[in-house]
Amino acid sequence: MELALGHSISGDVLTSWAHAELGGRPPAEPQPTDPAWSGGTVNLDRRERHVAASPAELFQVVCAIGGRHGWYTGDWLWGLRGVLDSLLGGVGMRRGRLHPVLLSVGDPLDFWRVETLVPDSLLRLRAEMRLPGDAWLQWQIEPDGTGATITQTARFHPRGLVGRLYWIAVAPFHRFIFPGLLGSICADAERLHAFINAPHRTSPDPLTGLESSDSARLQGSHE
Repeated sequence: MELALGHSISGDVLTSWAHAELGGRPPAEPQPTDPAWSGGTVNLDRRERHVAASPAELFQVVCAIGGRHGWYTGDWLWGLRGVLDSLLGGVGMRRGRLHPVLLSVGDPLDFWRVETLVPDSLLRLRAEMRLPGDAWLQWQIEPDGTGATITQTARFHPRGLVGRLYWIAVAPFHRFIFPGLLGSICADAERLHAFINAPHRTSPDPLTGLESSDSARLQGSHE
């Protein structure tokens, strides 16, 4: 008993009942996996594309979004949303990301946090900006015969009338941002696939920015 109390006083407790929350929210709050019959209003923006790239290549591109890399389309809108969030006392966009290309469950990603990650299959982000509701953005990848299919879903559970009005207000921006985001992810994945499978790599290396011949000369100059 004394040992347990000592750990509690010092804060050296690995887990407790307080950790029963899901990412800082009660278990009764809406989840992105809730079935349709669970009730409540759900606003969705779902888009699907076929990509001439493997699931692994596509997932690699998805996991590189955000931070210094940006969000492809309407970066100034994402930045403006971050500024507004900071003014409202939220986290804004200042957190960036911990690693330039790798993600893990629990990582911050601008004003999102990685909630679920299944390699080459699923990335789900939960919004941590100030919102009149709960929001997620996810990409689900499935292999098919000639590449992969990616489904991008923005999901919003509004709180009351304010939450519903918020979704209506931002819907026009979503129609601009989300198609461009998905299209750019697919384009980058197909470029990565072409580079990896090219018989003679004359295009710039994605890591060094040098062409293959230049890379070879550079390596030779250090030998």
